[in-house]
Amino acid sequence: MLYQIATFLLDVIGGLIAGACLLRLYMQLHRVSFSNPVGGLVFALTDWLVMPLRKFITPVGRWDLSSLVAAVLVQLVQYALVLALLGAAAAWAWLPWMALFGLARVAVSGLIGLLIVYAVMSWVQTRSPLVDVVGRLCDPVLRPVRRFVPLVKGIDLSPLVLLVLLQVGLIVLGHLQASVMR
Repeated sequence: MLYQIATFLLDVIGGLIAGACLLRLYMQLHRVSFSNPVGGLVFALTDWLVMPLRKFITPVGRWDLSSLVAAVLVQLVQYALVLALLGAAAAWAWLPWMALFGLARVAVSGLIGLLIVYAVMSWVQTRSPLVDVVGRLCDPVLRPVRRFVPLVKGIDLSPLVLLVLLQVGLIVLGHLQASVMR
């Protein structure tokens, strides 16, 4: 029971910080302004880790590699702590793979959360600065889906289709991770 509680808390904390690092990378890649509540939260959660890394890792074009490295480091530390709790000495060789799969799961889960927020906000029609930020973050991933999914009586079903595809992706990712770890 204590192991489950500890791994759950590590998953929440690691996922939150790694997800914020990935969101920082994604926002910079798509030139989404950080002068909004989401940007402020992302900076608050990641500056302590990303800013020191920027001294050594320079951006490549619009790619903020220091944010990506920070996310990988967070996942490495998270899974190292999990392995330390387990006392699994033989599993340390799998640590980089565990971190990469964990990072992919964080990215997909974060995108799922973002799409759910986008869908709910589209139903409510609020005038909030968050609507524009979430819309700008979701549009690049929804655009390819919208080419294949037509509007149905004026309703955009592309977020639903993408949510289903992302859930399938999480299942495939879980099976890939299990097969690599065997």
